[in-house]
Amino acid sequence: MKLSVIVPVYKAEQTLRKCVDSLLAQTISDLEIILINDGSPDGCEAILDDYASRFPDKIRTRTVSNGGQGRARNFGLELARGDWLGFVDSDDWVQPEMYETLISAAEREGADLAVCDVLRCPEDGEPELLRAWREGNPLSAAGSCCDKVFRRSLVEDLRFPEGLWYEDFAFSALALARCGRIACVPEALYFYRVGHPSTMHNQNARKNLDLLAVLDLLRQPLMDAGQKDAYESLVLNHALLDAINRVQRQSGEDKFTVIKEIKDYVNQSIPDLSCCPAFRAESGKRRLVMWLNYHGQSRLSGALLQLKGGAS
Repeated sequence: MKLSVIVPVYKAEQTLRKCVDSLLAQTISDLEIILINDGSPDGCEAILDDYASRFPDKIRTRTVSNGGQGRARNFGLELARGDWLGFVDSDDWVQPEMYETLISAAEREGADLAVCDVLRCPEDGEPELLRAWREGNPLSAAGSCCDKVFRRSLVEDLRFPEGLWYEDFAFSALALARCGRIACVPEALYFYRVGHPSTMHNQNARKNLDLLAVLDLLRQPLMDAGQKDAYESLVLNHALLDAINRVQRQSGEDKFTVIKEIKDYVNQSIPDLSCCPAFRAESGKRRLVMWLNYHGQSRLSGALLQLKGGAS
């Protein structure tokens, strides 16, 4: 079998059909769609049963007790039979040609992984193009597993951390670190729905500390692979920039305690920011925001971002 696409399903009865229909519409025909019901309490199970009965040659389902996306994806990996592996969230959808395009690019370039751009689709705003990666830094594409295909031989025993947020970040970063070659397709083939509760849009400040546990998981493998600069770039972009400013926008009582814990982690990981090559490689605006957060000025950096409209 050419391709296995794994979809963890939880509280998605309003979006699930659009997701699955987009996978059934793929221009690559030799695929299986593995739908893992992560103990969803709504009507998802009936929807999955309906699809499995109508498309028995394409769709496989399994119901497990609720354990989070990472655990659900791991169940899917145990079932997968494809030479290539893809992941889609049950509230998102994809272009019909996504997987054929990505696999063709990877095979043409002799790559073990291919990544595409993403179109961020808010429910009440204009779509925004999210570029897959920054030139010269493959690990900049580590944020999600859903805009990629992975050669099965690359993944091998690699699994998602369970019980943590940012589990797809960990999986993607480790897979990227293993790659000898990566194919990048500069087209928005994946549609990311915004407007639902998620890791990136929540008020649970303390759960953002899961990112630090994930960075701990990544540190030694990336150091062993000779990717110290890439690891430090992940710390800067995901902890010092994104996580701190995400928590700064929240309203929880413990947000400043969480921000300090993230800042202290970065200070310990990168004791001299000005001498860090990954920091020097950033744009001037991003360096300013990072510098402010590094020195405990997250309120000021948050106000600056609000004035300037982001840290691109």
